Amino acid sequence: MADFNDIMLDLKRKLYKPVYFLHGEESYFIDELSNYIEQNVLDETEKGFNQTILYGRDTDLSSIIGLAKGFPMMGERQVVIVKEAQTLKELSKSTGEGDEVKEKKSSADKNPNPLIAYLENPQPATILVFCFKYKKLDARSALSKVVAKKAVLFESKKLYDNKIPDWINGYLKDKKYSINPKAAILLAEYLGNDLSKIANEVGKLCINLPANSEINVDHIQQNIGISKDFNVFELQDALSKKDVLKTNRIVQYFAANPKENPLIMTNASLYNYFQKVLLYHFVPDKSRGSVASALGMNPFFVEGYERAARNYNTAKLKYIFSYLHECDARSKGVDNVSIEDGDLLKEMVFKILH
Repeated sequence: MADFNDIMLDLKRKLYKPVYFLHGEESYFIDELSNYIEQNVLDETEKGFNQTILYGRDTDLSSIIGLAKGFPMMGERQVVIVKEAQTLKELSKSTGEGDEVKEKKSSADKNPNPLIAYLENPQPATILVFCFKYKKLDARSALSKVVAKKAVLFESKKLYDNKIPDWINGYLKDKKYSINPKAAILLAEYLGNDLSKIANEVGKLCINLPANSEINVDHIQQNIGISKDFNVFELQDALSKKDVLKTNRIVQYFAANPKENPLIMTNASLYNYFQKVLLYHFVPDKSRGSVASALGMNPFFVEGYERAARNYNTAKLKYIFSYLHECDARSKGVDNVSIEDGDLLKEMVFKILH
């Protein structure tokens, strides 16, 4: 299985392969690779003659392969990019164990899968790219096995939530910026694991700040609009200290601004937070490095979890998880007729603190 960085490095070195099959749940990496090929392989004069962009819903595999077999005009190579390739009927059928059996039986058929046939002898002057988004080929299918052997097969995987801050760090480092840990966590908490969305918001920061700047929470508030004082990260911090006044101020703000602070997201963040507090209790080595490794976090934040663990023992945490589950169910209409989300949040936080 090809690696994103290795593929990108080869592309920048102009070491091209005849076929790229980019698939997986995370669209960001697929877009980055296909956009690089679209923008950089051919110069502007060549693109008019030798670059074709197709969409899966508007074409079929036989037409795509027919184009790929052609020769470039007045140039060394041609580029054929198939966007939204997951909508191609022939590819959507080429997943699952049952199809592998069918394709084996049709080896002598007059019309085998045209992509499988093409991969056996691809046109060396063509770069053919499939952007198969939001799902992946079944590894058991005949097509997947042939693609893995004969083409560049890249699976774009969703990053786990605890990996997002590190990804933000790396993304900014490539652009000659840095970000402090608290700011990275704040972005991750509010933007989730949609890398395209994160990249777009971080781009706003880079436009407004000089190169080599360190991004902090003030920059995020000024350029993205996420409050540095009233956010779920600050709520977690206030709860860890059992700071009733600060907690209530944040909860009041959330209740007054439900669209910017949806209860379902706040609840999920608090569940993940207290889950890590519980894990802290069972980490045998309480040194900062060991705890950071066990909980999958930056050592910068270990002190906060240590403080929370002192204030919430395992017995109390058991009740907290039940409060969180109850709040989640009631926010979805279970045993709740008319209580607003803001009031549900206030009630849940009161129970956590007391």
